[in-house]
Amino acid sequence: MKKAVQPKYFAEATVVCASCGATWKTGSTQQEIRTEVCSNCHPFYTGQLQRILDVEGQVDRFYKRLQAREQYLDEKRQRTEDKTSPNRALADLELTARAKDALLKADVVTVGDVLEKFAQGEDALLSIDGFGRKSLIDLKKILRQMGYDLPSLAE
Repeated sequence: MKKAVQPKYFAEATVVCASCGATWKTGSTQQEIRTEVCSNCHPFYTGQLQRILDVEGQVDRFYKRLQAREQYLDEKRQRTEDKTSPNRALADLELTARAKDALLKADVVTVGDVLEKFAQGEDALLSIDGFGRKSLIDLKKILRQMGYDLPSLAE
């Protein structure tokens, strides 16, 4: 056996637990060993399985990430609801200026008003002065792309 290859062995190596402070002696290739949790304080060995060991703030970081995810999902849900809100103004839609003006003159100012007209049928919208078939087709296309459900009479 080669002499310089084997590590030095310490028969009286000290082990120190960082969480409870317990110390004991053992044999090791290191003179001092520091552990985060030992059998004296680990929940599995002590029977306190409900106790959470918070090593370097891991639990706090986890709860912060969880809270950030919930906020993100709430914001995403809110954006989706706002996108298909019946209170959305017609100015937000990409209609031609002529079609917007015709609808505004007929007191149709929100998407909800347009959907009510659709519920009455296409003729209700086509009867508006200055609003024709092309505008109707464009309006349907835009509303479908935005995720609105059109009434069956509008089909």
